[in-house]
Amino acid sequence: MIDSASEISPFSQAESCSYQIVNTYPHDENAFTQGLVYSDGELYEGTGLNGLSSLRRVDLETGTVLQSTDLEDQYFGEGITVFEDQLIQLTWVSQVGFVYDRESFEPLQEFTYSTQGWGLTHDGDSLIMSDGSDSLFFLDPETFEEVKQISVSDRGEPVDRLNELEYIDGEIFANVWLSDRIARISPTTGQVLGWIDLSGLRNPSIAANLDAVLNGIAYDTEEDRLFVTGKLWPELFEITIDCTN
Repeated sequence: MIDSASEISPFSQAESCSYQIVNTYPHDENAFTQGLVYSDGELYEGTGLNGLSSLRRVDLETGTVLQSTDLEDQYFGEGITVFEDQLIQLTWVSQVGFVYDRESFEPLQEFTYSTQGWGLTHDGDSLIMSDGSDSLFFLDPETFEEVKQISVSDRGEPVDRLNELEYIDGEIFANVWLSDRIARISPTTGQVLGWIDLSGLRNPSIAANLDAVLNGIAYDTEEDRLFVTGKLWPELFEITIDCTN
C-alpha cells in the first residue's frame, strides 16, 4: 500500500502537478474544516469536532460567516456537497448524514450509511463518498443507496486515507489525510491520474499543530477557480495547477 504522506514512487504513471497561488483570502482559524464547496457564487463550509460541528455559508473575500447551523454535540461533522437545491453533510462515526434546504439551512432529511463518513461530492448523477480507506462509494442522491464502489490505486498499489472530495472536469480530487497532496482520480477506474503537491502552502505559524492539515477543496465551475484550505488554517487559497508526466 502506498504511504501517501511520503514521496510518491518515481515509477508512478500519474502526472506530477505543481501549484501557483492566485489569491489569498481570510479563513476562520478556529474552523476544523471537513468539507468545502463553491456553487453559484456561494462558498459553503462544513466543520468538525464534537460540540463544534457546523454548516456555514461564508463570504469568500472576508472569511465572514454569513449563515450557519450547528450540529448536535454527539455529531462530528464531515464532508459536504451541494446537490440541486440541497446541502448534504456527512458525520464521521455516527453513520448518519443530513440534508438541508440550501437557502434556509432548514433540516429536510436524515439518511444512514454503513461506513464512516469522510468526504463528499457528486458527479451530477451520484453522490461520491469517502470513508478514509482506499474506497469511494457512489450513492443514489434520492435514496442514498450505494450504486457502485471503486478502489483507488496508483501503479496497482492502493491509496488510502482519502478524505475531502471535489469533482472537477470529470475527475475526483481527493485530499489525502496527513499529507500535503491531492490525488486526481478517475471515477471510472479508480486509477490516480495525477498528484498535486501542495507542500509549502500551510502557514508556518501552525506547522506544529498536527491537526492543522490540508483539507478542503472547492471549485468554481463558472469562473474556473480552484480553492483549497485546511483544518484550523488562517487562509484559504485560490490556486492554479500545472501538471506534467
